[in-house]
Amino acid sequence: MERDIFFDSLYKSYFPKVYRLCKGYFNGDHDVASDATQEIFIKVWENLPKFRNESNISTWIFRISSNTCLLYLRKQSYKKEVHSNQFVERTNEDYAQETDEQLLQVYDCIQKLEPTSKLIIMMVLESVPYDKIAEIIGISDKTLRVRIHRIKTKLTKCVQNGKI
Repeated sequence: MERDIFFDSLYKSYFPKVYRLCKGYFNGDHDVASDATQEIFIKVWENLPKFRNESNISTWIFRISSNTCLLYLRKQSYKKEVHSNQFVERTNEDYAQETDEQLLQVYDCIQKLEPTSKLIIMMVLESVPYDKIAEIIGISDKTLRVRIHRIKTKLTKCVQNGKI
């Protein structure tokens, strides 16, 4: 019973972040992101008794998420054309068109990154602390900061030139 309650609280807390991470991996495809998110939480449920508290629970969930999404990409050979309009859900019709276009351009550029870089920048956008990102990816904080700087440089060039 305790496990059910604990899992329920994890699900409620982490579902939105995991779903957005998956959506980023799968070019905004809602169906594939939903399937992957469901598979991730099945793995979390199945492996919850094996969690040893050696890391933060959020780190563990993000590690399962990134591994599952990468496996999905390999297994499914998921190569869907990017449809930029899937990435921006407009909550306010008063946004300027220019701002929308810039945002779409940034999302297009994120999709062009290699999977690990995409994972890093998606977690940065989700405000995951750098030390947790470093732990999830398996690199030092210093190396992570260098990689984030390089990713941001690539994204800036891509937005300016259209190429990474």
